[in-house]
Amino acid sequence: MTTRPLRILIIGLHYAPEATGNAPYTTALAEGLTALGHCVRVITAHPHYPQWRIRDGYGARTTRESIHGVPVTRLRHYVPAQPSNLQRLLSELSFGLRLLTTRWGRPQVLLLVSPALFSTAVALSRARLLHRRLPVGIWVQDLYSLGLTETGTGGGRTAALMRRIESATLRHATGVAVIHDRFKLALVRTLGVTDDAVHVIRNWTHLPEPPAVDRAAVRTAHGWAATDTVVLHAGNMGVKQGLENVVEAARLADARGLPLRFVLLGNGNQREALLARARGITRIQFLDALPDADFQATLRSADLLLVNELPGVTEMSVPSKLTSYFSTGLPVLAATDAGSVTAGELQLSGGGVRANAGDPAALVDAVIALAADPGRCQSLGAAGQNYCHENLSQAAALTRFDRWAHCLSDESGLGSKARLF
Repeated sequence: MTTRPLRILIIGLHYAPEATGNAPYTTALAEGLTALGHCVRVITAHPHYPQWRIRDGYGARTTRESIHGVPVTRLRHYVPAQPSNLQRLLSELSFGLRLLTTRWGRPQVLLLVSPALFSTAVALSRARLLHRRLPVGIWVQDLYSLGLTETGTGGGRTAALMRRIESATLRHATGVAVIHDRFKLALVRTLGVTDDAVHVIRNWTHLPEPPAVDRAAVRTAHGWAATDTVVLHAGNMGVKQGLENVVEAARLADARGLPLRFVLLGNGNQREALLARARGITRIQFLDALPDADFQATLRSADLLLVNELPGVTEMSVPSKLTSYFSTGLPVLAATDAGSVTAGELQLSGGGVRANAGDPAALVDAVIALAADPGRCQSLGAAGQNYCHENLSQAAALTRFDRWAHCLSDESGLGSKARLF
């Protein structure tokens, strides 16, 4: 129990039952702060990611429910079926506009989750205009301006405009939490946020400890042969993942008659294009998103767990899948640039190896080398799991968030004067 319970409002575009991206972390944060004794409310959208379709059973203009003791208000917003950059912008802005007319109650601390940047900017503007003493913390999971620059989308003028919007939004928050030290450097050096306003709170392993897995049964159910070396990529299939590299690696494995199977598990706006590109290739498999228990069993039944990034993606994001990967005790293979955040995480953890991004032949060669060295695979998996247990625990992260929320509240001077929600 925290010494001073706070009334905390969390606003973010993604929440349970979404199981990928930011949703598991936002959900765990809300539930964890509630367990610590805080009075937490969440305002979010209807579940729609990564399918970009509102899930069956949801979709009313405004709904309210309670999930594991957390009151959740859901707002209907524009969800594009085939999201381009412009459509994503309109989607975020439509959620932001709904926030302008939604009752917030009387929170003592407001926590905004970015992405989504534009709805975060709208919510921050409302807070500064109508709730001037309300402390606002922004939890940054991805950096938009770096994303545009590193993926080469939008052009230089768009990236510059995005940098100004992102900088202004983050500089006007009471405080900012980021998930990696490299993000903090980018905020301070590139976006002009003061050093003492930025706190590093690492993401954690959000999957519960699973029961024993019958690997043979799971592999048989997915059609994986005992002789296959299964390389599994789990999560979003978007532009920054650059998964064309994996499709071409599978094409090479076909041509060379190698006993490899590349598995892409999940969804995303590039999935249909990847399916079309992979037509006729036998050594690649696409799996739909799975419920948590099946997801964990599938993850643990692979041989290698893959992070694949577009060449040039070095600073924009920390793959949230790494925390789940490390928890399995399996080796991680990352097709990423040498100077990327992902490469740094692998080196720090000792839990995997790197291949050059955008090089299918290098990816295939790395898989073959690991498959031929079971002892090394075991050592890598054990190192990653140990790193996960020592550095990526949910309890440690929640303790830091609890302290951060109190620091934000102390800066405002609100104390206990605000009324209950």
